[in-house]
Amino acid sequence: MEFIINNECFNKAISDVSKAISNKTPLPILSGIKIIADKNGLTLIGSNSDILIERFIPSAIEGVNVLEVYNAGSVVVSAKYFGEIVKKLPNDIRITVKDNHLVTIQSDDIVTNLNGFNPEEYPNLPDFNYDINIKIPSHQLTEVIKQTVFAVAKSESRPILTGVNMKFTQNKLICVATDSHRLALREINIESNVKGSFVVPKTSLNELIKLIGDYTDLINIFVAENYIVFKTDTVSLFSRLIAGSYPNTAVLIPKDFKTVITLYTKQFLQGIDRASLFASEWKNNNVNLEVIDGSKIKISSNSSEIGKISETQSVKTINGQMELSISLDGSFMIDALKVIKEDEIKLSFGGSMRPVLIEPINNPSQLNLISPVRSY
Repeated sequence: MEFIINNECFNKAISDVSKAISNKTPLPILSGIKIIADKNGLTLIGSNSDILIERFIPSAIEGVNVLEVYNAGSVVVSAKYFGEIVKKLPNDIRITVKDNHLVTIQSDDIVTNLNGFNPEEYPNLPDFNYDINIKIPSHQLTEVIKQTVFAVAKSESRPILTGVNMKFTQNKLICVATDSHRLALREINIESNVKGSFVVPKTSLNELIKLIGDYTDLINIFVAENYIVFKTDTVSLFSRLIAGSYPNTAVLIPKDFKTVITLYTKQFLQGIDRASLFASEWKNNNVNLEVIDGSKIKISSNSSEIGKISETQSVKTINGQMELSISLDGSFMIDALKVIKEDEIKLSFGGSMRPVLIEPINNPSQLNLISPVRSY
């Protein structure tokens, strides 16, 4: 195998696939990057068996030649040492691989030899039916993930809750995440020939957001028995799915409320953020909300060691019971408000010990639910 490649392109691709590689893998071969060169271009693969990232580099990008393949072939190289070597080289890089998997890395007068591994030992990619897929604009997919992934469970006690449940129907994608104390839901209209419910790990979705970055075209999604693939023109992320049945979260969303308040998102977020400065002293970051004078909401928190903070904000509308006092986890509220794009929100309360429903005004496709906490 032999090729010459642009330094910047090569470094970016190595960095991308290295995100899937772990030094603690039970399979030594997975501590390496698989490189495949052929007439179409160069493919790099990194994997930790749960996530696999595949990066393709064509011969030319936007009319500029970045790669020339002289001899096709493949090899696996140490991700740690190969990445560090390439990062420190000044100009275009020539890679040559002999039959004994010895890799020669050359840039100008700098020559490095690195022992490679047999590419035949590297695990095969999962099989997919690439004719059955979903196409979603990248900005839409990124938005849906960001508006739900923060609510997944951090504890591994219920593994099914450590991922986002992605439910595909004929004309809709519904994403839900919950840690049993809060819930985030977002749905979008799409055309899909894939149907089913799949739980994707939080780590995979966070890596996906980083990978697609400023990509502006369509993302193709493919699903197999245990894997889901997100694919652009040049990068693919394969993620193992979390096994099990996701709980029916629809029954958790309340329908009856005693008090409904509409107010301005940014102003309310800033108030919660200020109150959370002292709330961090509490076990649950307690922030207290209280309706006063039938037209305002009081946001407060206190710490026995630091002090107390309170502020009063005018609300746009308030309907139902005017007596309300409830304590919530301030960090949960901040997480929910940060991913709402609309200027106004609706807060619906069923009582001081009932979950609070948070919805953007004029956007029924998004909601958040937060359980109250006891204040002592």
